Amino acid sequence: MQTIGSQAESKALAFLKTQGLKLLERNFRCKLGEIDLIMQDKDFTVFVEVKYRKIINFGEPVETVTKSKQRKIIKAATFYLQQKDLFDKVPCRFDVVGILDDGQINWIKDAFIMG
Repeated sequence: MQTIGSQAESKALAFLKTQGLKLLERNFRCKLGEIDLIMQDKDFTVFVEVKYRKIINFGEPVETVTKSKQRKIIKAATFYLQQKDLFDKVPCRFDVVGILDDGQINWIKDAFIMG
């Protein structure tokens, strides 16, 4: 059985595919952190953080991606790019996909930047 987080990632993945993105890797993990989805959008390598919330009483899901979380994602993305010999060779961006229990999806392209 899939966890709620895994179900949210599957919903985000299906949604992003309908937007023309292609999956490169799911749940990339390294000693520096984890990236939920790594996608390709035309020439861009896109690192996607997926956030789920049952209710929004305490804010939108996308608002939970703190500066600290962003730094971890950036470090893991840098490691991924270096491992694949892509660092400084492909444009990349960081997106956040927020999913609510009612199925509503909020996709923020370029949610934060490296550096």
